[in-house]
Amino acid sequence: MRYLFLLFCLGLQAQDYKDGISIVQFSAEFTKSSEISLKPYKSYNTHLFYMSKNSKIFDKNKIVYIPTICIYNDGELVRKIEAGINLKLPEDTNDIIKEEIDNILNNQF
Repeated sequence: MRYLFLLFCLGLQAQDYKDGISIVQFSAEFTKSSEISLKPYKSYNTHLFYMSKNSKIFDKNKIVYIPTICIYNDGELVRKIEAGINLKLPEDTNDIIKEEIDNILNNQF
């Protein structure tokens, strides 16, 4: 019975990273220098997943390039920002994130 409860709780936790307006960064330890800080978005649902610790989440979200930023609104993917072969996110990544958040907020009314 405890095992089933634990699986149920883990399942709930695994989905909450997409709740509300979410900014999720998928990365790997060796690309830490290419990551962006999610601190400016702390008023939203932010998560950082590493390939070595969260491979199932990478597979489920079809993450091919690292780092990758996914912006979700209530579980729906709004935008995926991927690094190229150089393992670096575009220089305007923060601008793209802010623009998408503004679009989400403007469309809520």
